[in-house]
Amino acid sequence: MLTDPISDYLTRIRNASMAGHLVLDIPSSKIKKGITKILFDQGFILSYKFENTADNQGNIKIALKYDKITKEAVIKKIQRISTPGLRKYASANKLPRILNGLGISIISTSKGLMTGKQAVRENIGGELICYVY
Repeated sequence: MLTDPISDYLTRIRNASMAGHLVLDIPSSKIKKGITKILFDQGFILSYKFENTADNQGNIKIALKYDKITKEAVIKKIQRISTPGLRKYASANKLPRILNGLGISIISTSKGLMTGKQAVRENIGGELICYVY
């Protein structure tokens, strides 16, 4: 039994990119699908596909993105911020800038998952899920 499925999701992405895997499979959930869509929209992953399984949980198939010349993973660091034991919240004016705007923070707000820049634009705060750069 996993106590923190989001940390497991982020760790699987981190491990697969460090090992040089092209594709990885992750058990699906609503929040994981949202994070995957944000990572794709921001250009951190190449593509994704949501698959149905026999147990109705579903599966997320993610194609990781690598630099064409240096063969390094696009995701340099992916870090969980708010954990089940210690939740971290931030208001719209206190949201952090990641690598001076080059990275993203993923925020869970009352209007759904969004990047930190979107949350500042809409002037809403929320729970800091993770940082990606």
